Amino acid sequence: MKKLPYRVRTAAGDTFDVVFPLHDETGDAVRVDQLVTALLDAIDRDIAVAGETSNGDVLQAAAMALAIRARMIHAPREVTERLTAQLVASALKVVSATERESPPLGHA
Repeated sequence: MKKLPYRVRTAAGDTFDVVFPLHDETGDAVRVDQLVTALLDAIDRDIAVAGETSNGDVLQAAAMALAIRARMIHAPREVTERLTAQLVASALKVVSATERESPPLGHA
């Protein structure tokens, strides 16, 4: 199984080093990496302009966008729903098991 190592630094300064399993039919792991970065950057830019946004609102918007992208695929609904659910479950499982590296807090 192909894997995609991915490092993200959050606006709060946390770092996550994740190794995502890729679907067997992944066409281009580099493009997957680029798209993940572009999506996360777009969310951060929007929040920087619009201001405080709840994490629930971000997750809801991301879920809605994912559902729309899944529906855009010309395939039976059951196929795209199953694939989308499998990909999200796999990504959540890996990220949940990833250690969070936080910057030191306090004053010296």
